[in-house]
Amino acid sequence: MQMPTQEPVTFVRDCEAVTIPAGETIEVPTGTHGVITQALGGSFTLYIAGNLVRVAGDDADAIGKEAPEPIELPENADDDDVEDLVWSQMRTVYDPEIPINIVDLGLIYSCRFDHGDPKARKVEIEMTLTAPGCGMGDILVDDVRTRVKAVPTVSEVHVEMVFDPPWTMEMMSDAAKLQTGML
Repeated sequence: MQMPTQEPVTFVRDCEAVTIPAGETIEVPTGTHGVITQALGGSFTLYIAGNLVRVAGDDADAIGKEAPEPIELPENADDDDVEDLVWSQMRTVYDPEIPINIVDLGLIYSCRFDHGDPKARKVEIEMTLTAPGCGMGDILVDDVRTRVKAVPTVSEVHVEMVFDPPWTMEMMSDAAKLQTGML
């Protein structure tokens, strides 16, 4: 488990970021100072001038960090390998305020695969949020879609946001409950 950090950084180029929890896109100018408070799953949560913002992994260079490595499937991968990699990718998506991935938080309600064409697989995902009004919902949905679509042989990803049943803390994995002191 990666722990939250308190690392000071300075933006070396203008960079798009998302405000937390509103989910609004802003541009952070070159020379802005901030502190990384969470670096999990390839994205970064920073404290800047009294506000929290999220910087995507593709923009890691703007704060002097490395972008995540592209993912690969082993040669001769079968359907189970693809499904395992899809779940691994979803485990790289973190709520920017909670240092627990969305799978362990219990936010993924279902993940269905169509392996009809092994070179163009389709994935359908139902997910929820810890709070229905969360401004980061669209950002998290886009993260899931983007990261699952990055799995080789996955050609389509449909992510549906659902709120029935409503999320409760009981939906968290035992590991997540232990990490938050609930177990």
